[in-house]
Amino acid sequence: MPEDTEDLFHAAQENLDEPSRAGLLEALAARASRCTACNLAHTRHTVVFGEGNPEAPLMLIGEGPGQNEDATGRPFVGRSGTLLDECLRANGITRKHIYLTNIIRCRACVVEGGRVKNRPPTPDEIAACHPWLVQTLEIVRPLVILCLGAPAASVIIHKNFRMGQERGQWFETKYARYAMATWHPAYILRLEGDAYEAARRALIEDIAAARRKVIEARKEPKMTLF
Repeated sequence: MPEDTEDLFHAAQENLDEPSRAGLLEALAARASRCTACNLAHTRHTVVFGEGNPEAPLMLIGEGPGQNEDATGRPFVGRSGTLLDECLRANGITRKHIYLTNIIRCRACVVEGGRVKNRPPTPDEIAACHPWLVQTLEIVRPLVILCLGAPAASVIIHKNFRMGQERGQWFETKYARYAMATWHPAYILRLEGDAYEAARRALIEDIAAARRKVIEARKEPKMTLF
């Protein structure tokens, strides 16, 4: 692990407002667990709020929970979570150094042929869940956001984000000083051979770029995001 990782991803407690960010997130998650703002409340098992370091300068945001996440209440578990954790570790980072969440907190699913399958969330579902995302961002106040996939980038960076053309580029946003998008682990797992290796390597490199951007942002004058 790079020797400066702990210093980079740990904010001193004396710099935090009271109540603590952890306490504010816990209270927000408790309220979100009772959310009925969209129809996903009728099909979910668990609201998957997020996890990680509430003081983290780096936040990773994906699309939404799947079957494993819905069952456990944790974001990015199963094969996608394993791949993400591997790519984080390749950069000397673990989940305790970041905050990890999604643009929606409940599983979007449909029954086909007697089986429950994941589906993309609708614009109305994303809009209904957006206040929870905004409040999470207001509490954590990340310096850098790494969007996992185009759906998250279309919410955080700009509408109709194009992964093929805009992946790896830095943008200024109202949610964080810097934001970038990279491949979602679930997308990478659908690839094979050289395409899989290239996308996996790109995810590792993009996490490295986000880590470097945190270092740069910490040296810049502070600005108010909200």
